[in-house]
Amino acid sequence: MPELPEVETIARGLAKRVTGDVVESVWLGQKKEPLKSPASEIAAALEQSRIASVRRMGKHIVFDLEQNHVARALPSTSSGQALPAKSRGSSRKTKNSKAVSPRPPSEVQAQPNESVRPSPQKSQWIVHLGMTGSLRVCEPQTEVAKHTHAILRLSSGRELRFVDPRRFGRLSVARAADFDAGGIEPLEVDLDRFLNLFHGRKTPIKSALLNQKLLRGVGNIYADESLFRSGIRPRRRASTITRDQLSKLFVAVREILKEAIALGGSSISDYVDADGEEGFFQLLHRVYGRESEPCLVCKTPIKRVVIAGRSSHYCPRCQK
Repeated sequence: MPELPEVETIARGLAKRVTGDVVESVWLGQKKEPLKSPASEIAAALEQSRIASVRRMGKHIVFDLEQNHVARALPSTSSGQALPAKSRGSSRKTKNSKAVSPRPPSEVQAQPNESVRPSPQKSQWIVHLGMTGSLRVCEPQTEVAKHTHAILRLSSGRELRFVDPRRFGRLSVARAADFDAGGIEPLEVDLDRFLNLFHGRKTPIKSALLNQKLLRGVGNIYADESLFRSGIRPRRRASTITRDQLSKLFVAVREILKEAIALGGSSISDYVDADGEEGFFQLLHRVYGRESEPCLVCKTPIKRVVIAGRSSHYCPRCQK
């Protein structure tokens, strides 16, 4: 599963490519698993919205959206509701009715008072990539990959596609732009708060690091690497770790995450960034995925244990 560095890398790449673009239409697949919010809500939030920014929150990619119906000046039905995008430019007909006429010109052409123009309506589209999800910016003529679950047609002429073979990824919207991933950002937390997060906890420190309600975004790879750099065994109870050791862990977590982001994350399995490029931090792994291989510091074979159902890798000599 992509962790903080991978998601940060993808979000930064997407921000460069789609910020300022407008979503003209949305296609959603028939598989229900990827849709955490109803399809109708996702389409309503996305269609005719401007992508104001793209950012990471924990392991989620958040698209900040803006809608401004006054600025778009869409034609209207007799009930005053905006016509769907696919209906613009022509009258709408139903099976047993005549074309629905727009409002009289006197109503449509009324000029709004610029001084009271409403602020853009804000919402958010939230993407969790799950195990195998990816977001791809494509030209419309590009063949649609198997396991594509969402296609956003952009005003720039490109398409943003969500592809997820295993369907553990999730798509949702926050209509009030109030999404909260929970936990604290590890790159923003200060030392005192970091110490308080783990003080007195009886769970293994590895499990505490993976608890997204405490620190959001840290996963298996970077927990193992941070514990190795700080010299702490993953099975140690958090309550037994001294302040000095936790301070070293605080520094290690931040260093490891920043280094991984700089190298585009770790390409384990099928991870690639928004440009389809692999990351390189896996080349610097000291313990993760190196079971039985010699420690790069002391040559002791790396051990693997299972803690709360998750694999953990450590050096029995370097980590206490």
